[in-house]
Amino acid sequence: MEPNTRDEMSSKMEVKPGWRIKAGFAMFIASIAWPLFMPLLLLFGVSTGAVAKISGMLLIAAEVMLVAAAALAGKEGFAYIKQRVFGLLKSYAPPETVSASRYKIGLVMFTVPLLFTFLAPYLGIFIPKQIAGNVLLAIGGDLSILFSLFLLGGDFWDKLRALYVHGAVASMPDKSAGTP
Repeated sequence: MEPNTRDEMSSKMEVKPGWRIKAGFAMFIASIAWPLFMPLLLLFGVSTGAVAKISGMLLIAAEVMLVAAAALAGKEGFAYIKQRVFGLLKSYAPPETVSASRYKIGLVMFTVPLLFTFLAPYLGIFIPKQIAGNVLLAIGGDLSILFSLFLLGGDFWDKLRALYVHGAVASMPDKSAGTP
Protein backbone atom coordinates (compact mmCIF):
# COMPACT_ATOMS: atom_id res chain seq x y z
CA MET A 1 0.00 0.00 0.00
CA GLU A 2 1.43 3.36 -1.07
CA PRO A 3 1.53 6.26 1.43
CA ASN A 4 -0.98 8.85 0.22
CA THR A 5 0.10 11.98 2.05
CA ARG A 6 3.36 13.89 2.13
CA ASP A 7 3.60 13.49 5.93
CA GLU A 8 3.31 9.71 5.66
CA MET A 9 6.02 9.66 2.99
CA SER A 10 8.36 11.88 5.03
CA SER A 11 7.83 9.74 8.13
CA LYS A 12 8.85 6.66 6.15
CA MET A 13 12.06 8.30 4.88
CA GLU A 14 15.16 8.06 7.04
CA VAL A 15 16.59 11.51 7.75
CA LYS A 16 20.38 11.63 7.80
CA PRO A 17 21.80 14.26 10.13
CA GLY A 18 23.70 16.71 7.92
CA TRP A 19 25.37 19.93 8.99
CA ARG A 20 22.05 21.81 9.12
CA ILE A 21 20.48 19.30 11.49
CA LYS A 22 23.61 19.18 13.64
CA ALA A 23 23.80 22.98 13.83
CA GLY A 24 20.07 23.16 14.59
CA PHE A 25 20.49 20.59 17.35
CA ALA A 26 23.42 22.55 18.84
CA MET A 27 21.31 25.72 18.78
CA PHE A 28 18.41 23.84 20.37
CA ILE A 29 20.63 22.62 23.23
CA ALA A 30 22.20 26.07 23.67
CA SER A 31 18.78 27.76 23.79
CA ILE A 32 17.76 25.46 26.62
CA ALA A 33 21.09 25.47 28.48
CA TRP A 34 22.12 29.10 28.67
CA PRO A 35 19.20 30.37 30.78
CA LEU A 36 20.32 27.81 33.38
CA PHE A 37 23.47 29.89 33.93
CA MET A 38 21.54 33.00 35.02
CA PRO A 39 21.94 32.31 38.76
CA LEU A 40 25.72 32.35 38.28
CA LEU A 41 25.52 36.10 37.62
CA LEU A 42 24.81 36.65 41.32
CA LEU A 43 28.07 34.87 42.19
CA PHE A 44 29.98 37.40 40.08
CA GLY A 45 28.59 40.30 42.11
CA VAL A 46 26.11 41.55 39.52
CA SER A 47 23.27 43.52 41.13
CA THR A 48 19.84 41.90 41.30
CA GLY A 49 18.36 44.59 39.03
CA ALA A 50 20.99 43.89 36.38
CA VAL A 51 20.45 40.15 36.77
CA ALA A 52 16.72 40.63 36.17
CA LYS A 53 17.39 42.65 32.99
CA ILE A 54 19.98 40.18 31.71
CA SER A 55 17.70 37.25 32.55
CA GLY A 56 14.86 38.76 30.54
CA MET A 57 17.13 39.36 27.56
CA LEU A 58 18.57 35.84 27.79
CA LEU A 59 15.12 34.25 27.90
CA ILE A 60 13.95 36.22 24.87
CA ALA A 61 17.18 35.37 23.03
CA ALA A 62 16.70 31.69 23.92
CA GLU A 63 13.22 31.71 22.38
CA VAL A 64 14.52 33.41 19.23
CA MET A 65 17.38 30.91 19.07
CA LEU A 66 14.93 28.00 19.37
CA VAL A 67 12.89 29.32 16.44
CA ALA A 68 16.11 29.85 14.45
CA ALA A 69 17.16 26.27 15.22
CA ALA A 70 13.86 24.99 13.87
CA ALA A 71 14.25 27.12 10.74
CA LEU A 72 17.84 25.99 10.17
CA ALA A 73 17.08 22.30 10.65
CA GLY A 74 13.91 22.44 8.55
CA LYS A 75 10.74 20.41 9.05
CA GLU A 76 12.38 17.01 8.66
CA GLY A 77 15.41 18.04 10.71
CA PHE A 78 13.29 19.41 13.54
CA ALA A 79 11.23 16.20 13.53
CA TYR A 80 14.52 14.25 13.69
CA ILE A 81 15.79 16.36 16.62
CA LYS A 82 12.46 15.99 18.44
CA GLN A 83 12.49 12.23 17.86
CA ARG A 84 16.03 11.90 19.23
CA VAL A 85 15.41 14.08 22.29
CA PHE A 86 12.08 12.50 23.24
CA GLY A 87 13.47 9.04 22.44
CA LEU A 88 16.22 9.67 24.96
CA LEU A 89 13.74 10.90 27.55
CA LYS A 90 11.47 7.88 26.99
CA SER A 91 14.35 5.58 27.89
CA TYR A 92 14.30 7.11 31.38
CA ALA A 93 10.52 6.93 31.75
CA PRO A 94 9.12 4.75 34.51
CA PRO A 95 7.81 1.29 33.59
CA GLU A 96 4.08 0.93 33.08
CA THR A 97 3.50 -1.60 35.88
CA VAL A 98 5.63 -2.27 38.95
CA SER A 99 5.76 -4.91 41.68
CA ALA A 100 3.63 -4.59 44.82
CA SER A 101 6.63 -3.97 47.10
CA ARG A 102 8.03 -1.25 44.79
CA TYR A 103 4.59 0.34 44.69
CA LYS A 104 4.30 0.34 48.50
CA ILE A 105 7.78 1.87 48.92
CA GLY A 106 6.89 4.52 46.36
CA LEU A 107 3.64 5.31 48.15
CA VAL A 108 5.47 5.79 51.45
CA MET A 109 8.03 8.05 49.77
CA PHE A 110 5.18 10.00 48.15
CA THR A 111 2.91 10.27 51.20
CA VAL A 112 5.28 10.95 54.12
CA PRO A 113 6.62 14.32 52.86
CA LEU A 114 3.10 15.43 51.96
CA LEU A 115 1.79 14.50 55.41
CA PHE A 116 4.71 16.20 57.15
CA THR A 117 4.16 19.38 55.14
CA PHE A 118 0.43 19.30 55.82
CA LEU A 119 0.69 18.55 59.54
CA ALA A 120 3.77 20.67 60.42
CA PRO A 121 1.83 23.92 61.02
CA TYR A 122 -0.64 22.13 63.30
CA LEU A 123 1.94 20.12 65.21
CA GLY A 124 4.55 22.91 65.33
CA ILE A 125 4.77 22.87 69.12
CA PHE A 126 5.94 19.24 69.00
CA ILE A 127 8.48 19.75 66.20
CA PRO A 128 11.82 21.33 67.09
CA LYS A 129 12.54 24.63 65.30
CA GLN A 130 15.64 23.12 63.65
CA ILE A 131 13.46 20.59 61.82
CA ALA A 132 10.45 22.82 61.09
CA GLY A 133 12.42 25.47 59.20
CA ASN A 134 15.16 23.33 57.70
CA VAL A 135 15.52 24.05 53.98
CA LEU A 136 17.56 20.90 53.37
CA LEU A 137 14.79 18.80 54.89
CA ALA A 138 12.26 20.50 52.61
CA ILE A 139 14.44 19.86 49.56
CA GLY A 140 14.84 16.23 50.66
CA GLY A 141 11.07 15.87 50.92
CA ASP A 142 10.59 17.36 47.45
CA LEU A 143 13.20 15.04 45.99
CA SER A 144 11.54 12.11 47.74
CA ILE A 145 8.23 12.97 46.07
CA LEU A 146 9.87 13.31 42.65
CA PHE A 147 11.78 10.04 43.01
CA SER A 148 8.65 8.26 44.24
CA LEU A 149 6.87 9.19 41.00
CA PHE A 150 9.43 7.13 39.11
CA LEU A 151 9.19 4.27 41.59
CA LEU A 152 5.40 4.16 41.36
CA GLY A 153 5.42 3.56 37.60
CA GLY A 154 3.29 4.65 34.69
CA ASP A 155 0.02 3.35 36.12
CA PHE A 156 0.35 5.80 39.01
CA TRP A 157 0.94 8.65 36.55
CA ASP A 158 -2.39 7.73 34.95
CA LYS A 159 -4.06 7.75 38.36
CA LEU A 160 -2.52 11.12 39.15
CA ARG A 161 -3.62 12.50 35.78
CA ALA A 162 -7.15 11.16 36.37
CA LEU A 163 -7.46 13.54 39.34
CA TYR A 164 -7.55 16.41 36.84
CA VAL A 165 -9.91 14.80 34.33
CA HIS A 166 -13.54 15.52 35.17
CA GLY A 167 -15.02 12.39 33.62
CA ALA A 168 -12.40 9.95 35.00
CA VAL A 169 -13.79 7.05 37.02
CA ALA A 170 -11.82 4.87 39.43
CA SER A 171 -11.76 1.19 38.60
CA MET A 172 -10.89 -0.96 41.59
CA PRO A 173 -9.52 -4.46 40.99
CA ASP A 174 -11.86 -7.29 41.95
CA LYS A 175 -10.42 -8.96 45.07
CA SER A 176 -12.63 -12.03 44.71
CA ALA A 177 -11.15 -12.84 41.30
CA GLY A 178 -7.82 -13.70 42.93
CA THR A 179 -5.42 -11.11 41.58
CA PRO A 180 -1.82 -12.31 41.33
